[in-house]
Amino acid sequence: MSRPSDDEITGWAFAARRGDRAALERFVRATQHDVWRFVAHLTDNQLAEDLAQETYARALRGLARFEGRCSARAWLLSIARRVAADHIRAVRVRPRQADVPDWQHAAEQSTPAGASRFEEYVALRALVGALDPERHEAFVLTQTLGLSYAEAAEVCGCPVGTIRSRVARAREELVALVRQDVGPGGPRLAM
Repeated sequence: MSRPSDDEITGWAFAARRGDRAALERFVRATQHDVWRFVAHLTDNQLAEDLAQETYARALRGLARFEGRCSARAWLLSIARRVAADHIRAVRVRPRQADVPDWQHAAEQSTPAGASRFEEYVALRALVGALDPERHEAFVLTQTLGLSYAEAAEVCGCPVGTIRSRVARAREELVALVRQDVGPGGPRLAM
């Protein structure tokens, strides 16, 4: 099954706006994976489901105001971006506590068998997460979710050239971080 085009997704959003429930279902199904991945990259996997649901709740409330100045996918990801930002702001005002008395021991015990691929994933995710927030966002939108630079610019509310610059700098920074991390004793990433 091929991935629906942005034109198809936008068409479904307009039809859903007019009350077409089947179009609404197609719109959600076509975009839910990208929304989940985007909020997971901006926050973490454990929160992604809740934040994706909040994204759709806000989108459905605002669907009547969707004018199609950008693709419905870009519009939805811009809502997801605001949902994640709102969550991060809320988390910063309250302290986080660990559920377990010895979090380090619990983390070591939960490492799956054949952890090398898992460790690579964790190391790569940490490297991407260490990027400046604006570069991180531009990188995830274009390199992970596959948005065009123009669509990413729409989501971020900035010029296309800014997105190109952020992605280029993110790549440079990731290369530098990988070189720094794969030194003696550092994790080895298969890139």
